[in-house]
Amino acid sequence: MTVLRRMPALVLVGAIGIAAGCGSSNNADTGSSTTPSGSAAGASTPPSGSAAGSSAATATGSGPVDVLYAGSLVDAMEKQVGPAFDRTTGYEFTGFGAGSTALATQIKGKVHPGDVFISASPKVNAWLEGSANGGWVSWYATFATSSLVIGYNPKSKFAAALTAKPWYQVVTQPGFKLGSTDPATDPKGKLAAAALNNAATSEQLPALAALARSTATIYPEETLVGRLQAGQLDAGFFYASEARAANIATVPLTGQKLAATYTVTVLNRAPHPAAAIAFIRYLLGPAGQSVLRRDGFTLVEPPTASGSGVPPGLSGVIPAH
Repeated sequence: MTVLRRMPALVLVGAIGIAAGCGSSNNADTGSSTTPSGSAAGASTPPSGSAAGSSAATATGSGPVDVLYAGSLVDAMEKQVGPAFDRTTGYEFTGFGAGSTALATQIKGKVHPGDVFISASPKVNAWLEGSANGGWVSWYATFATSSLVIGYNPKSKFAAALTAKPWYQVVTQPGFKLGSTDPATDPKGKLAAAALNNAATSEQLPALAALARSTATIYPEETLVGRLQAGQLDAGFFYASEARAANIATVPLTGQKLAATYTVTVLNRAPHPAAAIAFIRYLLGPAGQSVLRRDGFTLVEPPTASGSGVPPGLSGVIPAH
């Protein structure tokens, strides 16, 4: 079961029907779909004195924008980007965070209407492309990456060992409480399982492979930070940017090069297309990029577009391809 959160309230969502093997890194359904209706190009007036040039100025307006985002972005979206976007533009940001694959399933099932979808893996977008998948996504822009790391609680009795020894020698010690997310619903969970399996092979430690198969380590992505900070976990798998935003101490995944790749799109049939375009312009503009850079994301500069039908209103922040 995946627990989803709409800020500021915590919403518990029932069991989500995820098809077996629906991890984001192994699916590549393709297809074509229509572009979002109601392009916001020219529909809003850029604020005076904007730091960006006129082609990338943040649009202003009113009304809601519903942003469905990878749960690893909760601090960045809810505490930084969302509130600043509201103050700057006059729109009203509403965030909904969960595992990227779980979100795609919810979008396809029409459980949650959304305007903007931000995934932690480009391959999740394939779940929403083409008529067979509802034609929710026609294009997406890759805008940032963040490395997978081990985040730990400094008060844990294993903290000293984690800072002195390779992580794979510590996480299998008796009593160690390791947290991850579900590989079936979240790209980070899939990367965490890959890290454990890779180390199990390279270091000849079968106990790591057993951890990768265990369900005892799996928690909803939106609760993982809180569980670690509350001392319920000794350590967990996090993205470096996520850990930095939450002030979590980290150690590198020695011998591993695994990372999230973040993408953003306006969903086709978005209820609020003008607000969606304004949000992406803000996120990919100077103010949003400053937040991401400060939180430790590695920015893709300029963002790269995949697919077709990028709205003209985003031409100032997403170059044509």
